[in-house]
Amino acid sequence: MQALWSAIVRGYLQVIAPVADWLVAKRVRPNTITTIGAICTCTAGVIFATGHISTGGWFLGLTALFDVLDGTVARRTGQSSTFGAFYDSTLDRVADGFLLGGLVVFYATHPRYMNNGMVIVTVLALIATFLTSYTNARAEGLGFSARVGVLQRPERITLLSAPQAFFGLALDGWVLAAIVTLLMVTAWVTFFQRMAYVHRITTAATTSTTPGE
Repeated sequence: MQALWSAIVRGYLQVIAPVADWLVAKRVRPNTITTIGAICTCTAGVIFATGHISTGGWFLGLTALFDVLDGTVARRTGQSSTFGAFYDSTLDRVADGFLLGGLVVFYATHPRYMNNGMVIVTVLALIATFLTSYTNARAEGLGFSARVGVLQRPERITLLSAPQAFFGLALDGWVLAAIVTLLMVTAWVTFFQRMAYVHRITTAATTSTTPGE
């Protein structure tokens, strides 16, 4: 599965390479790309909230390239910076909040698909999404990375865009409900995987620095 995902990523990067070339030639700043990408993702969340699930999926999928382009342009133009990385990560959290928040609003207010159970599932997905990001950020603050687990941000964006774009509210909304539930479960699994990883690394570090008897 990892090999398949890597192949998809490589193909995607090749497809958007001309866009990156154009942005570099036009001297568009990476932080500008980051801002546009965040606005687009937040807009997709608003579209989800209004119940236009398929439209939101297509819009999110087509504008997700900004998530990749900012880093690509930054590296190619030598504009990578500590603040740029901080800015990108912060706006990613805002965008994630809007995306899943939009689905919470959808399940809480749409007359036909109002479902308290799915409101809870989506809120749990939102909490787990923020926790997975926080665990890695906190680990990096301790001096190491915790980018492990079954669900990274690219996979999460894919789950929130492709199935919705193609299926929308098919089968009376059950396809969307299944995707959101899958996202919730895998996000929590990733959180616990990262917790276990950090515990293992820190425990090993503590043990290696403890003087022998």
